[in-house]
Order: sequence, then structure tokens, then C-alpha cells
Amino acid sequence: MKSSLLSLLPSRERLATSRWLRWLGPYLHHPRLWHLNRRGLALGLALGVFFGFLIPVAQIPASATLAVLLRAHLPAAVASTLVTNPVTFGPVYFGAYKLGEWVLDTPQDARAADEAQALAYTPAGRDAPEGAGLREELASMWAWVTSVGKPLVVGLMIVATVAAVVTYAAVHLLWIGAVRWRRRRRIRRVGTASNQSPVA
Repeated sequence: MKSSLLSLLPSRERLATSRWLRWLGPYLHHPRLWHLNRRGLALGLALGVFFGFLIPVAQIPASATLAVLLRAHLPAAVASTLVTNPVTFGPVYFGAYKLGEWVLDTPQDARAADEAQALAYTPAGRDAPEGAGLREELASMWAWVTSVGKPLVVGLMIVATVAAVVTYAAVHLLWIGAVRWRRRRRIRRVGTASNQSPVA
């Protein structure tokens, strides 16, 4: 199972040379960031999903920084930020906006609604110039968030938090289930082999 998971995640060499992660320098060499275990994988995936939903840019450095601080599995934290992409971005953010609007119970503002509808096509946070630095990308993201308003921020916080908690719990449950299933299969195999062995 571990080898299959590792084949789906970005390699250590690729992450070490990434422009988003180079600034972490020697902190990337801690062995727990690369060791695949239940806690590290669950925490890494949860961090990536959280920032993948929460912010439209700089998801990788945000999730990687917390992964380094909390000793989570770094490749999992980086890869799971792809939960939002150009295909899912619009529907997710528009849904988060509507959720935030419902939670805040505020009257629908026509201008904010039009901007939220436009998320599916031209979110300003995605329009930072090619090769822009982290500061420029964050400034662009902040301008976009403030243009849409409080309902989006509230909705994204709820979606990101719930998705991260569900991801963390699901990884633990699936990992424990897989371990128990392999253990039962091994016990059955041993029992079958002993039953088939000739009696002296």
C-alpha cells in the first residue's frame, strides 16, 4: 500500500527544487517530513485540503510551511492542495459564497452576487502575472477576496475546516481498516496452510 501511495505523490527531488519551497532550505531535510505513516499522511492531506479550499493562491507554500512545523508528510500536503483546480475552482468558490451568505443571513447584494458568479470564469486571484512573487500573489488574492466580501470568507472557512477534519478522520479509518484487513488475510492464509499440511 505504501509503495502505491508514494507513486502518486511528488518526489523529494521535485519538491526540494520547487520555487515555492526552496526558501525552506534545510528544514526540508527532516526525516519525518518524508516518512509515510498514518499520522503524518492524515495530517499532510488535511493541511493540503484545508489550504486548497481556503485560499486561491499560495496554497503550496502555506501547506508546506505548516507541514514542516507540525512534521506532517510533506508530499501529501503539497499534492492535496490540488483539490481545487481550474475545473473545480469556480463551483467550489461560488458554493462557498452561497454558504457564507446563508450562514450570515445577509440580504443578497447584486454586485457581490455578480462577482461571485464570475468566479467560475475570471477570479482575480488567479490573474497574477506569470512569475510573480509570493507578495504579489497574496496582494492579488486579498484584492479579490475583499471585492467579493464577507460571505465568501465565512463560506471558505467552513468548507476548508470541514473538509480537512473529514480528510484527517477518513485517512485514519482507512489506514486502520487496511491494516486489519491484511492481518485477517494473513491469519486466514496461515490457518489454511496449517489445515492443508499433512499429518505426521
